Amino acid sequence: MSGTVRQRLTDSLQNGAGAGRAIATYMLANLSELPFETAVTVAEKVGVSELTVGRFCRSIGYQHFKDLKADLKVDVGDSPWLIGDRLREFQANTREGGGDLAKSLELELAATVRVYELVRTPQWANVVKRLTTARHVYIAGFQSERGIAATMAHLLQYVRDGVHLVDHSSGSFSEVLLADPKSSALVMFDARRYSRQAALLARRSRDVGMPVTLVTDLFCDWAHECTNEVFAVPSEINLFWDTNGPMLTLVHLMVNGIIGELGPEVEERLDRLSGLYGDFFGHAGRKT
Repeated sequence: MSGTVRQRLTDSLQNGAGAGRAIATYMLANLSELPFETAVTVAEKVGVSELTVGRFCRSIGYQHFKDLKADLKVDVGDSPWLIGDRLREFQANTREGGGDLAKSLELELAATVRVYELVRTPQWANVVKRLTTARHVYIAGFQSERGIAATMAHLLQYVRDGVHLVDHSSGSFSEVLLADPKSSALVMFDARRYSRQAALLARRSRDVGMPVTLVTDLFCDWAHECTNEVFAVPSEINLFWDTNGPMLTLVHLMVNGIIGELGPEVEERLDRLSGLYGDFFGHAGRKT
């Protein structure tokens, strides 16, 4: 069998059966993530044995899964393999300087991969659906995570109505706790040392029947008892401050999923918003 990896996988869908078709389907749907996979991880996700993955690779002309990945470099062009090359160069340069930034970069990349893995979970699908259909979405951030909450709120306000960045200054969180819980949803961002307000708001919101989603770090021990979903993302990358990068990645992936659920109406809304902004403020380079 000849051709690119993509072509070989596509051909195997037509001619193969059973486990082979399942493996080909998975690989075609996740070509951009194959650089981070091994035969073992592919086998686990498809529900077959590692030996079956190896046999499948041989059936389409490769000696093993590593051989397939090597050929995939040519197929996908500017891909994570180039990140690997840059990472090795960065590591070498860092070692010469005696620093630890290479380790930080490795940890940051691993944290990003972990966030992308969350997209495949049932909990993720539930939250995307809820934040698409809820009449009101309240978004709250605490401490250094306030900016992340603001980013999510501002992005969502571009694509749908009823999005509110929670105002801490009221002293009571009444805009959340007095809202109709059946038509509302709350998304929260917090990390250690956790704000007392965050835990209390989560509990009170659950008490009135409002669904609560918490995005936090890996160390939060109170989250599961007072939320519907918890997305715990890595934050330690060997720097003085923990990183908020994975949370921001999660925000962009979540908003992307919501846009996909909303469909064509998003484009119409964005066009109208752009027109209004042009009328009142204007964009760089636009003549008024």
